[in-house]
Amino acid sequence: MKFRTLSEALVEGKTVLLRTDFNVPIKDGKIQDDTRLRESLPTIRALMERGAKVVIVTHLGRPKGVTEELRLDLVAGALGVLLAKPVIKLNDCVGPEVKAAIAAMGAGDVVLLENVRFHPEEEANDPAFAKALAEGCDVYVNDAFGTIHRAHASTVGVAAVLPAYAGLLVAREVKVLSGILENPEKPVTLVAGGAKIDTKIGILEKFLDIADTFIIGGALANTFLAAQGHSVGSSLCEADKVEIAKKFLEAAKAQGKTVLLPVDAVVATDATVGLPFQEVSVDTVPADQKILDIGSKSVILFAEALAKSRTILWNGPMGLYENPVFEKGTRGVAEAIAGTFAVKVLGGGDSIDAVNHFGIAHEKFTHISTGGGAMLEFLEGKMLPGVQVLLVS
Repeated sequence: MKFRTLSEALVEGKTVLLRTDFNVPIKDGKIQDDTRLRESLPTIRALMERGAKVVIVTHLGRPKGVTEELRLDLVAGALGVLLAKPVIKLNDCVGPEVKAAIAAMGAGDVVLLENVRFHPEEEANDPAFAKALAEGCDVYVNDAFGTIHRAHASTVGVAAVLPAYAGLLVAREVKVLSGILENPEKPVTLVAGGAKIDTKIGILEKFLDIADTFIIGGALANTFLAAQGHSVGSSLCEADKVEIAKKFLEAAKAQGKTVLLPVDAVVATDATVGLPFQEVSVDTVPADQKILDIGSKSVILFAEALAKSRTILWNGPMGLYENPVFEKGTRGVAEAIAGTFAVKVLGGGDSIDAVNHFGIAHEKFTHISTGGGAMLEFLEGKMLPGVQVLLVS
């Protein structure tokens, strides 16, 4: 896959429209995780050092029109601290005031436009809106891998207006993920957790030709356990997807692949703090109880398989890790992955949050993908709209 990269862009003295993914979690007026801000720093600094004027466009949340709590003032302040340089935050992303502010910029200045999703034209990929976003800019750089699978004005539309290039983060994401698809070191283990089969079945099926072992946990595993004939009590389980799970298990068996499901689980009537819980075999889940984490035997089983792996891809937690009672499964798997000598790639907001929650250093992983949905779609073999517009024709 050959696409135009930042090293090829003539940005000296130019005004660069930089698409980032600053969709960070905010609670009680504080950014809970600034990973996405930090991951953007190499590209921003590279542009600043080359004398570019950097105009950043991003989104935050899923607003329906202008939403005060989703304004980007907090993000601008945090970014300014990381850059050790003031970041000018504007009150819109298009219009005469924005145009005037951009015209007044000097080399190395950084401006943050207001939340682009305040305008419905963004998600509609409206050509007129894309042209308005690009006004006053000379070059477009996409460094927002987390939104690169969306055909929006700020990810696709502006590439039809300005010369378009991939930022350092996007280039790294594509290189690492392409390596897993094309030439991974064997044996390969895919670890899938989370809740819904619809978001994971695509990559599970794609990796039947790539992975040697599949480890399935989280609520996702409940549907597969049901497909094996286990009773999962009152657990979250997609009964209408059991046949899909059954077909995957049959296909994996036919191809000689190993599929590891939990052999025990931590169960309770619900996740309320203080309620009694117990660890049981998956054969004896009480009818009135929910599976909320994998059990200790499952952690050992999964860890043994991970220790033999040379490439590990992980997306999705093993249980309700936010609750200390149900965190041991995800913690155990996370620590097992971090402790291997394999190429280990982690993706998905919950997985990254879990690693941060457990205090596991990011350096323990070969690569942490900033885009869970985009990562899954890329690894399914789909051509992502935001990547397609960067390809060399």
